[in-house]
Amino acid sequence: MNLSQNLIHEIKSLIAKAKEGAIRSVDHHRTVMYWHIGERIFNEEQQGKNRADYGNYLIKYLSEQLQPEYGSAFSYRQLELMRQFYRTFPIANSLRSQLSWTHYRLLLRIDNEDKREYYIAETVKNNWSVRQMERQINSQLFERLLLSNDKESILAVARNEVIPTNPNEIIKDPLVLEFLGLKRESAYYEKDFEQAIITNLQDFLLELGNGFSFVARQKRIHLDGDEFFIDLIFYNRLLQCFVLFEIKTHKLTHEDLGQLQMYVNYYDRVEKVAHEKPTIGVLLCADKNDAVVKYSLPENNNSILASQYQLYLPTEEQLLKEIRREIEILNKNDE
Repeated sequence: MNLSQNLIHEIKSLIAKAKEGAIRSVDHHRTVMYWHIGERIFNEEQQGKNRADYGNYLIKYLSEQLQPEYGSAFSYRQLELMRQFYRTFPIANSLRSQLSWTHYRLLLRIDNEDKREYYIAETVKNNWSVRQMERQINSQLFERLLLSNDKESILAVARNEVIPTNPNEIIKDPLVLEFLGLKRESAYYEKDFEQAIITNLQDFLLELGNGFSFVARQKRIHLDGDEFFIDLIFYNRLLQCFVLFEIKTHKLTHEDLGQLQMYVNYYDRVEKVAHEKPTIGVLLCADKNDAVVKYSLPENNNSILASQYQLYLPTEEQLLKEIRREIEILNKNDE
């Protein structure tokens, strides 16, 4: 008897889902166990607080007793991490079942509590894998968002307490695109850049952030006999609008801004339906002059953004320098 392929597919999906749930459950129980071991070590350590080296002695002793029977999971370093885990997350009920022990190990490297809270909220909301969380931490996502937003707004969006209404709350500057595999010293065409984005679309969507979905590439539009092509089109369900990307591998010019403004106007007048918000245009460029952007666009502009791309992960020093520069600009504007 031939069974329906749909039935077989559904049963396979149920099996896969059950296996995934079982793995998650086991990993969460393991994480909670590590938390309780960390708590026990910490409390025992406090009993011997008159000895400065008691904590190190205790962990070394435990490792010698446990590792031969239970393996490397109870090495000196792992037991030390369990103690740090308890001290960093002292409330057991606050542990998230969606986060694995490996997720928490990454979070233990972060000293700033707000920064940790942001990555926890985003990982839970977006179901980030360990690799995805690590990539976002290494690309300094939290710091990049601070360049155009305040800390409270970033955390509120991450916690789903507010829905973003301003493009600056979502579009990052710079966008870090190290996953494209393009070398910054090499020459490449815009079509090569676009193809690299399509090839690595999942990673590009992760870098763009919440609410983005891919719509089209090289979208053809006709204007009284002339043809134009929009590089990339996305839709953002949080902003409820189309987001058009134009790729420029050169330094941004005012002509580039004018071209993108034409595309935005077209989408607002032809493609957008009544319930949707105004279209946003993003110029993804190799370099830009902020003054050119400022004076090429109306003062009340909220539809055209310029985002510089980087083909390498930024250093913390680079981002701190950018944040200081942004603060200086804001202070001058307030004077």
